[in-house]
Amino acid sequence: MNCYLLDETIRLCTMEEFQERGNRQFVAVLTPLEWERERDRFDMGIELELDAGNIHNTKAEVNYDSLTGTFQIPDRDNLKERDFCFAFALDEKGIVFIDESGKPEQMIDVIHRTKRWREPSLERFLYDFLELIVDRDLSILENYEKELNQIEDTVVMAQGQDDLVRVNEIRGEIRELLIHYEQIIDMTQELEENENGFFDEDHLRYIHLFMNLMARRHDYAVAIRDYTMQVRDLYNAQLEVHQNRIMTLLTVVTTIFMPLTLLVGWYGMNFRYMPELGWRISYPIVIAVSIAIVVFCLILFKKKKWL
Repeated sequence: MNCYLLDETIRLCTMEEFQERGNRQFVAVLTPLEWERERDRFDMGIELELDAGNIHNTKAEVNYDSLTGTFQIPDRDNLKERDFCFAFALDEKGIVFIDESGKPEQMIDVIHRTKRWREPSLERFLYDFLELIVDRDLSILENYEKELNQIEDTVVMAQGQDDLVRVNEIRGEIRELLIHYEQIIDMTQELEENENGFFDEDHLRYIHLFMNLMARRHDYAVAIRDYTMQVRDLYNAQLEVHQNRIMTLLTVVTTIFMPLTLLVGWYGMNFRYMPELGWRISYPIVIAVSIAIVVFCLILFKKKKWL
């Protein structure tokens, strides 16, 4: 069990300091077994049972004298897989993380090394902690946008089924990220409601700031998802253009050979009284007429811009 006090920054404290903290707010990280053993020490008045294997989403629930919830964080390198999960409980005195992954302590260490606070508060700690969860997401979304730009250029130049497969993969990953964002937004709304009055009204602005941050991230992710649909529609449009060109070429070829087919069919009937069949120059004449028909059709189609 590790306990921290919120001073100018967050700092690790001994159990004696924790017991004598007075009105200073705290952060504690416990394993599920430690929580079972030590939860009375935090006087939160709750029976929070945790099974780490059964955490499936990020949420917060308001209780009579505490606020509890869970975090389920997807792996940013593979958004369809879970990276880590943990539970939490908080009241006006502080927050307790119940965790076996070690991730909350890593994040707390980052806050300790990088943050200094003029007005230490639980709300400011929550803002910094939650911000670390989505810290990489802006660059991830920007990389998705750049990749889609490259795919769009490739689609315009030529058609590629592999590009469309990657677009669908990106769309699926964005969908997972949006689900994660929506759960965080729902949880943050519960915090912002401040139903039990755990948060100081002057410091509640930090929760509101994080809500605005998540709204911007959510809107950006929605824009990327819409972009994937536009690229897919562009691919389908380019495919239709390509197919139309093939059909146009086939139509031109068919149109050119229609009079030639008529000519062949006409003189292939071999009626007895067909004077042209007895002419010495009939064969050269047919060749010349066929060439003239082809040349005339090509000139006509070129003039009409069908070729």
